[in-house]
Amino acid sequence: MHFPYLSTDKLAQMLLIPDDYSAWLQVGCYFLLLMLCIFAIGYYSYGIYAAREFFSQKTQINADFHPPVSILKPICGLDIDTYENFASFCQQDYPEYQIIFGVRDENDPCVDVVKRIIAEFPNVDISLVISDRTIGTNLKVSNLANAQAQAKHSLLLLADSDIRVGTDYLRHIIQPMQEPSVGVVTCLYRPLVRGWVAILEAVGISTEYHVGVLVARKLEGMYFALGPTIAIRQTILAEIGGFAAIADYLADDFQLGYLPTQIGYNVVLSDYVIDHAIATASFADLIQRQTRWNCCTRVSRPWGYLGLIFTHGTAISLLFLLVTAGASVGWLMLFLTWTTRLILAWVVGVWGLKDQVARKFLWLVPVRDLVSFALWCYGFMGNTLEWRGRRLRLIKGGKLEAIAPDVPKLT
Repeated sequence: MHFPYLSTDKLAQMLLIPDDYSAWLQVGCYFLLLMLCIFAIGYYSYGIYAAREFFSQKTQINADFHPPVSILKPICGLDIDTYENFASFCQQDYPEYQIIFGVRDENDPCVDVVKRIIAEFPNVDISLVISDRTIGTNLKVSNLANAQAQAKHSLLLLADSDIRVGTDYLRHIIQPMQEPSVGVVTCLYRPLVRGWVAILEAVGISTEYHVGVLVARKLEGMYFALGPTIAIRQTILAEIGGFAAIADYLADDFQLGYLPTQIGYNVVLSDYVIDHAIATASFADLIQRQTRWNCCTRVSRPWGYLGLIFTHGTAISLLFLLVTAGASVGWLMLFLTWTTRLILAWVVGVWGLKDQVARKFLWLVPVRDLVSFALWCYGFMGNTLEWRGRRLRLIKGGKLEAIAPDVPKLT
């Protein structure tokens, strides 16, 4: 048996003197990293299979199925092209729907944009709800609950403020609701970006995050939803306890998918792809956002978070190359791992999502993977986070707990 990083004398010494823990540690690292590389290649290969299966399906549109829909849009501050994003929802090829914008502060800059939208689309049923009523720590959920009070229809569609859609969006997204067993519909998204940091984040979304979604869907089915778009029946929302049941969770989208499955309903991942504006302006913003979600995953599903090590093949194969001191086996594993990873990134980001950012910056995938690995490691530390200027603490199960600001002592 030959280990490229060990000399023959060292190996012999190790075998003859079992107390040489250093040598045993080297052997352990060698085999551990090798197995992790093999598992990563398997994960990437399965991801290619899952993506090809998903993107090859096409939803059949039933022209006679178009139940009225109430769209709830929680808003807070301005995003990239806010007007264009909002306007895209007012141009739907759909017979009956309403749009309800929910905001906490009447002085929020989004309010003027919504008023302009209302004036320019008089034929669309649009309303603005301004209310600071709070039902939990997650203020976005409070906005949704406040908007729901004006919903006229039994079918709700929750849509983030930073997404843009085509005219066929509603007709397409609602199709799975023809089946009574379907309780929730969600969809993937394509990033819209400005600036290098946003590009780096976008590459990760298209070629890493969505890979995880597709693999999970194929392996165990959909037990979660994705925040930018969630369609849910009002009756089902009521069955799970309404928005109050998720008002203290950071991952409210996950809960809106998970809880309905626990009472017998299915979650469907639509093949419709929306556009999502990425407003990350600095590397610090990227780290803060990614750390927030990493910590949430770790607290909510600690074993699942630890298992993500099997998805970090880019970094692991590089470590294996270093451990083998540049031996041929190290280069071989690096080549196989990185090649499979890039094929997967192309299949999901370029071929599947039709993401022009992923097409143009596919070469950034290894860089983004190394950043993701570093942030995954960092995610094991601490439970406090910053979110829209608020300091919060994650507690067991992924719930949020507000951290009171320091009050100066009176002297």
